[in-house]
Amino acid sequence: MGEFFALLTAAFWAGAVILFKRSGEELPPLLLNALRVSVSSVLLLLTMAAVRQPPWRPAPLQDFLLIAASGVIAIAVADTLFHASLNRIGAGLTAIVDCLYPPLTAFFALLLLGEVLSGPDYVGMVLVVGAVLVASQAKPPGGTTRRTLLAGVGLGVLGMAALSLGIVIVKPVLRHQPVIWVTGMRQFVTLAILVPAVLISPAGRRDLRRLRLSRPLLRYALPGTVLGSYLSLICWIAGMKFITAGTAAVLNQTATIYIILLARIVLQEPFTRRRLVACVMALGGVLCIVLT
Repeated sequence: MGEFFALLTAAFWAGAVILFKRSGEELPPLLLNALRVSVSSVLLLLTMAAVRQPPWRPAPLQDFLLIAASGVIAIAVADTLFHASLNRIGAGLTAIVDCLYPPLTAFFALLLLGEVLSGPDYVGMVLVVGAVLVASQAKPPGGTTRRTLLAGVGLGVLGMAALSLGIVIVKPVLRHQPVIWVTGMRQFVTLAILVPAVLISPAGRRDLRRLRLSRPLLRYALPGTVLGSYLSLICWIAGMKFITAGTAAVLNQTATIYIILLARIVLQEPFTRRRLVACVMALGGVLCIVLT
């Protein structure tokens, strides 16, 4: 059962990335991220009510501070950078850059939690970083300059670093607090940050005034949010519950393959030999890390 949920996580996330790429053609990253968090927060509230998990529970102040920091770093910052990168380099290259998540998580766990890295961990890190370097040397897609490609890869790397850091700093809280509650609190704190950020920014207010029940919103952004910020998240939690974290991580990372295939079929993005080499290197690196 756990394997099924882990594979569903990858499939849902892959579909979401394609939809986010389409919606990002008209919705700016900050506004799109705010919409994602708004919708997923409502869905998580309904889920918490269904499982009788109250949205508020007594907890040490340190737990709340770590949860808040995790939400701001891993959702508000990381996901906004993710959308900015996706808009510039496309879904296929973004999927390769996303493979930095396991090695960066291992690095921050070593730095902040004292977790020990093995020899295969270091090999995996080198492979994944090498894959990103190979992918960044690819010929830019039509209408994209080399500068835009490198900027997109850089934003993606920063986004993965923020995501990894945000996950690691909240890990001590997950040892003694319910996962659904921590997940919900991270979303609610992020919502409280993103909505004012959109309203304060002149560009954000302008984009919000122009926002309508348009095709990008209804056809791409909202379904993408349900797939990527809710269903994928719930399945990820279920997968982690029923199987080991290492097995779940391997199955989750199959999203890279799904995204590259969907990017070729749906978005008509090129699938070159260089991209294939980068994908193989990245997945090999991930396997080295999560199977040790």
